[in-house]
Amino acid sequence: MTSPFPPAHPQRILEEVFGYARFRGHQAEIVEHVGGGGDALVLMPTGGGKSLCYQVPAIARHRRGLGLCVVVSPLIALMHDQVGALEEAGVHAAFLNSTLSLEETQQVEREMMSGRLVLVYAAPERVSTPRFQAQLDSLHERGLLALFAIDEAHCVSQWGHDFREDYLALDVLHRRWPDVPRVALTATADATTRQDIVERLQLESARVFVSSFDRPNIRYTLVEKDNARAQLLRFLQDEHEGDAGIVYCQSRRKVEETADWLVREGVPALPYHAGLDADVRRRHQDRFLREEGLTMVATVAFGMGIDKPDVRFVAHLDLPKNIEAYYQETGRAGRDGLPAHAWMAYGLADVVNQRRMIDESPAGEEFKRVQRGKLDALLALAEAHDCRRVRLLAYFGEASEPCGNCDNCLAPPATWDATEAARKALSCIYRFHQHGGQRFGAGHLVDVLRGKRTDKVAQYGHEALSTFGIGAEVSEAQWRSVLRQLIALGHLRSEGEYGTLALTPSAREVLRGEVTLLLRQPSEAPRRGRGTRSRGGADKPPPVPLDEAASSRFAALKAWRAEVAREHNLPAYVVFHDATLAEMARLAPQDLDAVGGISGVGAKKLEAYGREILRVLAEG
Repeated sequence: MTSPFPPAHPQRILEEVFGYARFRGHQAEIVEHVGGGGDALVLMPTGGGKSLCYQVPAIARHRRGLGLCVVVSPLIALMHDQVGALEEAGVHAAFLNSTLSLEETQQVEREMMSGRLVLVYAAPERVSTPRFQAQLDSLHERGLLALFAIDEAHCVSQWGHDFREDYLALDVLHRRWPDVPRVALTATADATTRQDIVERLQLESARVFVSSFDRPNIRYTLVEKDNARAQLLRFLQDEHEGDAGIVYCQSRRKVEETADWLVREGVPALPYHAGLDADVRRRHQDRFLREEGLTMVATVAFGMGIDKPDVRFVAHLDLPKNIEAYYQETGRAGRDGLPAHAWMAYGLADVVNQRRMIDESPAGEEFKRVQRGKLDALLALAEAHDCRRVRLLAYFGEASEPCGNCDNCLAPPATWDATEAARKALSCIYRFHQHGGQRFGAGHLVDVLRGKRTDKVAQYGHEALSTFGIGAEVSEAQWRSVLRQLIALGHLRSEGEYGTLALTPSAREVLRGEVTLLLRQPSEAPRRGRGTRSRGGADKPPPVPLDEAASSRFAALKAWRAEVAREHNLPAYVVFHDATLAEMARLAPQDLDAVGGISGVGAKKLEAYGREILRVLAEG
C-alpha cells in the first residue's frame, strides 16, 4: 500500500521502516521537534521507544540530504543489536568500537565520510578523540552532520546511578558544532540528575520531554529474606519455568555460586560479571540474546543496553543502591509490553551493607548525604504496605492510583504497631553498653530480646539484663523488620566489620515514644515440591492467550524465526518480536497486504519474509 506521506515524513518512516501504524506517547512530538533541528532532553522508561526518538529523525534528516546521525552510547551490546535491527529494516547503520579490526574500522569510516551512512554508533571516549572530531568537522563543512543522539544521558551526572567520566567531555558537541541538533535520552533520572544533565551537556535551551515512568506490564514483588535461594527457586519454578530472565547479585563470587546452584537445580543459567574473561562475557551475552529460556545471573555490569524484549523476569538477591538503579534494572523486563515480573528479596544485612558502603566511601559529605537519602527512599519502598507502584512513581514526581498489579495490591499485607518493640530494642542496646560497654550485632540482640539462652548470652551474662526475654512474643522475622526500619530511619547505625549496632542521637525520640512505627507483618510464601523446569523454545506457550489453532501457528512461526535468525546470525527478536508473531498467529493473514498491516512488519521485512510467513501460516 502506497503511503500518502512524502519519503522524509516521520509517519511514512514509522510505517515503512519500522512497521508501526502510530507513534506512542510523546514520540511524535519529540520526533517533530528533533527532526526540525531542535535540542531535546527525553526521559522515557525502558521499553517506551526511546530509540525511535532519534532513529526516525535521523532517517528523515538523511533523506533530506542533511547527512549523518552520531549516536553516543557506552554500550557495545546495544550498538550491535541496534545496528543489526536497523540493517534488517533496510537502514544503513554501523558502529565504531573496540570489537572491530583496523580494516573493519576503516571501512565504516569510509562509509561515514561518503554520506551513505544514516547512523553511526560510537562510545563517548571515541567521540573525544582528535581523529573522530576531525572527521566530524569534515562532514560538518560539507553539510553532512545531521544530528547527535546522547543515549544513557544519566551517565554524565555524579548524582546518577551510573556516572561515567567520559561523558563529561560531551559538552564538546555543543561547543564545536553548535548548529547541529542534540537529543539526550535516559530512562532514569530524578530532578537532581535531570538538572545535572542539562548543565553538563549545555542543554539549557533544550525542550524537556518527560514521559510517564509507569511500566504497567511489570508486577513488583518484594519479600523479606528467609533462605533467599529457596525463595528464588520457588519464584522461578512457580511463575517462570522456561522464561528468559536476569538475577542480580551484589558480588562476583555470589554471581558464580548462584549460577552454579541454579544449574544443579535444573535451571539453565549463566554467570556474568566484570571479573570474567572478556571472551567468556561475550559468549554468555550472545547466548542470552540468541537462546530462549536462559537465566543470566549477573552483577550490575550486565544489562544496560541489552535490547532483548522478551525478558520475563528480573530478580534481585541483594538490595540495589537506590530507586534509580532498581527502576533501571527492573525495567529490563518486559520491554515488549507483555506481562513481566520484578522480584526482590531483601534483608537486614542488605541495609547494613549499603549503609556501610556509603559511610566508608571517599566521597564528600554532601554526596554521602544525597546517597543516604536515596537509599532511605528505596527502603521505604521495600517496607511499604501500600501500593508499590504509587510509591515508585511518586519518587520520580508522578502521581498515580493503586495499580492492582503489585504484591501489596494483590494481597494486602497485615500491619502491626512496632513502636513498643522498637523501644524495647533500643533499650536493650543501651543496657548492653551499661552492662559491659560492648556492642553486639542484630543476631545476638534478637536472641536476648526473645529470651534465648545461647552460649553467647551466657558468656556475657545477658540473661541478667532487665530486657532479657521482654520481646519473646515477637518473631525473629518481625524483630529483623524492626531493626531494618530503625537503621533506615537513622535511629540505629551499624558499625565495623561485624555490623554491631549503636544508638544515634535520634534514638531518644523513639525511647520517649515520640516516633510511631507501623510495619508490615513478615509473611512466608507457600512452599511447594521441587518441580521440573521446562526448556522453553518453540513449544513454549505464546505470550498472549490464543486458541488451539493459533497456538499451533505461533509455534510454527517461532521455529521458522529461529532458522532465519541462525542463517542471519541475529538474535531471534531482531527478526520479529514474539508479540508480532502472536499477532500473525491470531489473525492468520491470507495475503501480503494483510501481513504488512501487522504491527512490527516494515516494508523491508515484508519484502524479505512475507511469502515465507504466508507459507508457514498455511502449513502451521
